[in-house]
Amino acid sequence: MKILQRCLSISAALMGMLALVLFSSASAFAAPADNAYVRVVHASPAAGTVDVFVDGNKLLPNFTFGTVTDYVAVPAGSHKIQVAPAGKGADAAVINQSVSVQSGMAYTVAAIGTKDTGFGLQAFVDDNMLSGGMAKVRVYHLSPNAGPVNVATGGKTVITGLTYKNASDYLSVPPASYTFNVTATQANATVPVSATLNSNTVNSVFAIGLYQGDPALKFVVGVATGVPGMPQTSGNPHTVAPASSNATLPWFLGAVALIIAGAAGYTVRYARARR
Repeated sequence: MKILQRCLSISAALMGMLALVLFSSASAFAAPADNAYVRVVHASPAAGTVDVFVDGNKLLPNFTFGTVTDYVAVPAGSHKIQVAPAGKGADAAVINQSVSVQSGMAYTVAAIGTKDTGFGLQAFVDDNMLSGGMAKVRVYHLSPNAGPVNVATGGKTVITGLTYKNASDYLSVPPASYTFNVTATQANATVPVSATLNSNTVNSVFAIGLYQGDPALKFVVGVATGVPGMPQTSGNPHTVAPASSNATLPWFLGAVALIIAGAAGYTVRYARARR
């Protein structure tokens, strides 16, 4: 009888261990991300080459006009961003602004403006969810004097009246080579923009520079690709793939359960043999 009680106690302890493993594993796999994902665009035609400081630390030295960074992980919360002429230090910043970001979200932060319009930052929330096999494209209007623009492709106008400091909705299109005709409606001037859009990519077209000015109006294309193991997302390079985690967890827990069940069965058989 004592041996049987001991066996039951061992089995109960083993089940308790399983419960602890289940709780710990579920907590680990369910832990929320605490980072946002941010990329920076230099779209200020009058700022020249700059240094970008985040919370007092130099993040982007010698950042040139028209440059688009990749997405990088940034702790969620409010961050002070300063943009200063290269080599002059943060105290010479022409932009001093705080930007708040939320965990798990993707953002584009653009340095914009001229001496006449004033310098500043413009933040956009990006939607980098991908449709399988398709490509997405979005236009960001960051040219201070181009006026409203329309965008057409294949003889069809797909974006109408996009104004400065705004971004279009996302267009989901089959992967192919496209020519987008961007028309500044006030000036009645059209600029063609050619781009090859690959499947499972999010393509950003940034209109920067000055219409009939220096630096001249131009279009810069930034591409975010899907993360390995995460075909439905793009732009979050440090996110752990949930598909992989969900697949591993049941296998791991099943293995633990089998080990405990085997151990309990062996203990019971041993107790019966001792009778």
